[in-house]
Amino acid sequence: MKRIGVLTSGGDSPGMNPAIRAVVRKAIYHNVEVFGVRYGYQGLMDGNIFQMDLGSVGDIIHRGGTMLFSARSEEFKTDEGQEKAIEQMKKHGIDGLIVIGGDGSFRGAQKLTEKGFPCIGVPGTIDNDIAGTDFTIGFDTALNTVIEAIDRVRDTATSHERTYIIETMGRNAGDLALWAGLSGGAESIIIPEKEEPFTDICDRLVRGHQRGKKHSIIVLAEGVGSAFDFGDRITKETGLETRVTVLGYIQRGGSPTAQDRVLASRLGAKAVELLIEGKEGRMVGIQNNHLVDYDINEILSAKHHINLDMYNLSKQLSI
Repeated sequence: MKRIGVLTSGGDSPGMNPAIRAVVRKAIYHNVEVFGVRYGYQGLMDGNIFQMDLGSVGDIIHRGGTMLFSARSEEFKTDEGQEKAIEQMKKHGIDGLIVIGGDGSFRGAQKLTEKGFPCIGVPGTIDNDIAGTDFTIGFDTALNTVIEAIDRVRDTATSHERTYIIETMGRNAGDLALWAGLSGGAESIIIPEKEEPFTDICDRLVRGHQRGKKHSIIVLAEGVGSAFDFGDRITKETGLETRVTVLGYIQRGGSPTAQDRVLASRLGAKAVELLIEGKEGRMVGIQNNHLVDYDINEILSAKHHINLDMYNLSKQLSI
C-alpha cells in the first residue's frame, strides 16, 4: 500500500475534518502517500484528486464541515460510474480508498471493493444510525447543538406558558431525539423506533397542566413525521397552546466537540492501519470505547438498534 485516497460523501458532519487530518498524518507517518478527493464520488469520477501533505490538514481539527467537500452522485451508482472512478484512481496510482460518510457512502465503498478496489469505511453522520458502532462522527456535536436549543426554547416556553415541540434530524433513527430529550428534560420523546399511543402523550401534558406545570417540551424525531402536524393534533386534543421549532441544518454545523475530535482521530487512524495490513471492505467503529472493525457487507445488512432502556427511563423521569 503505497498510496491511499480519502473522500467524504453524503451529508456532512462535525468531525469529518479531524478524521481527514488523522488519515493524512497517520498515513504519512507510515510513509504512505495520501490523495484527497474533492466532492465525494462525483469528484472521484471527475478526477478531482490532489496529493496531500502534513500542511494540507493544518488548522482544520476544530472546523466543522469537510475541507474535501461533499456531493451526491447518481452516476456513481451505475457500473459505468464505478468503473470510471476506478480508472481515475489507477491513473493516480492509488491503491486503496478511505470513505468517510454514512450507509449510502458505504454502499459505494462496498461496490468498489467488489470490483477489486480496497476500501475502508469510517462512519460520519449526525444520525448515529450505523450498525456496528456505538457512536458515529458528528453525533455528539449535533446532540449538544440540540440540547442548547432545548435549553433556550425552555426559557421562552416558561415565559409564555406554552407547549413546545422541537423537531430534530436523524432521518429514520431516533438517537438524536432520544439523547437530547433525556438530557434536556423533555416531557415526551417521539421516535420512530418506539410508537407511543397519542392519547398517552396528551394525558401526560394535561396531568402536568392540572398540577400547575407552566410549560412542556416535546422532542420529535423527523422520521416520525411533521412536528407541525403533531402540534396541531395536540392543540385539538388538549386545548393547550403549542409552538413548533424545526432545528434543521444548524444541527450539522459548528466546531466539533472534544468527543467527536477524539473519535474521528481514532477511527481515521484505524482505517489507515487496516489498509496497510491489507484488509478491505471493512468499516471501523467503536464499542465500549474499544476500536472494532466489521465486514462492510455485514454492517449494511444489519439494523441499528436504539437504546430502549434510555427511552423507558425518559418516560419514568417525565411523570
